[in-house]
Parts: sequence; structure tokens; C-alpha cells
Amino acid sequence: MDLTTNYMGLVMPTPIIAGSSGMTGSVKQVKELAENGAGAVVLKSIFEEEVMYEYADFIRTAKTKYGEPQYFDYDGQRNPIAYYDYVIREKNLQKYVELIEGCKAAVDIPVIASINCFFHSVEWLSYAVNLQKAGADALELNMFFPPTDFKHSKGEKEALYFKIAEKVTQTVSVPVALKISPYFSDLGPMIQRLSQTGIKGLVLFNRFFSPDFDIDKLEVKPSFVFSSPSDLSLSLRWIAIMANKANCDLAASTGVHDAAAVIKQLLAGAGAVQVASCIYKNGPQYLKQLVDGLQTWMTNWKYSELADFKGKLSQEKSTDPAVYERAQFMRYFGGKKNVMF
Repeated sequence: MDLTTNYMGLVMPTPIIAGSSGMTGSVKQVKELAENGAGAVVLKSIFEEEVMYEYADFIRTAKTKYGEPQYFDYDGQRNPIAYYDYVIREKNLQKYVELIEGCKAAVDIPVIASINCFFHSVEWLSYAVNLQKAGADALELNMFFPPTDFKHSKGEKEALYFKIAEKVTQTVSVPVALKISPYFSDLGPMIQRLSQTGIKGLVLFNRFFSPDFDIDKLEVKPSFVFSSPSDLSLSLRWIAIMANKANCDLAASTGVHDAAAVIKQLLAGAGAVQVASCIYKNGPQYLKQLVDGLQTWMTNWKYSELADFKGKLSQEKSTDPAVYERAQFMRYFGGKKNVMF
């Protein structure tokens, strides 16, 4: 039985990718994931936003100690911007380069670097170049521009996706994937247009931090940190719809907690499946269960390779393609009484 997968031109021993998370933040962790069946790893993201916060924290500290940040002396220059450029950015970049180099020396599976993009991402082309030089097999740009920004129009924010994708793909030679959200007013055409920018992959979809309230302490707290199996349906639908409409590979993400979910995403047409929450909950060894479950199912159906069933249940191959676009419960609940929601 052959589980070999080609995702973005990367040859992977299995279609299961350890998604970017705290579980992919060290060489030791990545090695353990590879040993347990990961076909590739997406390293813990280097956060543009995090670096900017570190710079902001420096500015606050400088103001407290010195009155105004321009009095901070770096390399003979009283310039806080120089400190951001040559200390904070370079420090974070060097740590990430060392992580890539260490992982490449430790494992044989593809190592994908991840940049979490915020509004300043266009300035980060040098990061992409350096991550490629460090040996990253591909880049994944985790892109989301907050809808709470009232200074930029919808069109301006959407244009940033294309601007960044085109600039990065023109700058590096390794495959580039975009990890996007489902929050677009015209999602299908947006996915299709992004797939035509020169990128090699789209990851559907990223998962966000959500706040909750502690009513006893009257404080804001994190909501559900991990995904749940019920989150699977959103990406499953859109992988199935876009499997034959996108000009690049599609990877499924969010809500994959067992082998059945992996199989479903492959049937929908995913070229690879990312997992993270289930690794947090069950440890790296849980990947073996996912791989074993996939192999058992393939044996039962007498499939010898992934191509035998990949996309078998995509919209294009469905006998009822409208079911993928149905939004209401008309058929399921029609005529039924006393249905509890």
C-alpha cells in the first residue's frame, strides 16, 4: 500500500501534515512527529504581530526609563526604528533560521516554514528569502487582515492578499502556500483567484483565537483553544467544491481529530490534511493511529494508493452536486415535527 503524497511538489510519505503549532516549535518535537507518521511539518509560525508587540513593549520601556524612545542609543544611533530592524527582527529571524536548519538535519520529511502575516507583511520579503536560504522546503503564509480595521476598505484588504502572494512567489523559488480564513463575502471566486497568483497551495482554513467572558471574575478569557470534530464540515464542504476549480493544491485544516476525518478530506479532494489539536490532546504518537486507520480503510476498500479515491466525493464527481451548496435544512427537516435544535 502506497500512502505517498505529492503536495505542492513536495513528496511526502503520508498525506498527514503536522500543522503549525506549539507542537512543531523545536527540533525534538519535529523529530518525534516524523517518527510517528507525519508526512511533513509546518513549523510554529514566526509572528509578524508578535515582533511588532515586542517592539511596542520596548518603546514603552524606553519611555518609562528614558522619557522618550528616541534617546535609546543603538550602535551609536539614537533611533528606535534601527533597534526594531537590527535587533528585534534579526533576533527572531536568527532563532527561526536555526530551527529550520536543525529540523532539516534531523528529519527526512519536508519542513515548511510559517509566517503569520499581519498588516506589515509586505515588508517581510527578506524573511521569506532567509527562510528559503535556511533550507525550508516551502513557505506557508498564514494570512488574516482583521475586519475590525475601519481605516481600510474591503477591497483594499482583499488586494493585500494578492499583493503579498505575488511578491513572495516572485521572490522565492520554493513552493508557497496561503492559509486563509473562510471569512470572505465571495469565498469561492476568492479561492480561485488566489490559486492563480503563482502559489502552489491553499490551506482551508485557519483557526482564530476567540474571547470568552469569566462572569465570576468579570474578565475576558480565551474561548475554546482547540478545534472540535464539529469544525470539520466547513473545510470539508469547500475542499469538495473547490477541488477541481483551484489552480493549486488544497490542504484541509481544522476539525481533523481521527482517521475518518482524514479520509473524508481526501475523498473531498484534499491533497494533504493538517492536524494540530489532536496532537496537543493525544501526543505525537496519535499520528500512528491516524495512519493505521487510513491504511485499514484503504485495505477494506481495496485501494492501493491515494489516487484511487482522492476527490471521489468532490462536487464535480458527485451525482448530486447541489448538496454542497445547500444552506438550509429543507430536505433534512422537511415534514418532520418536534425537531429540537
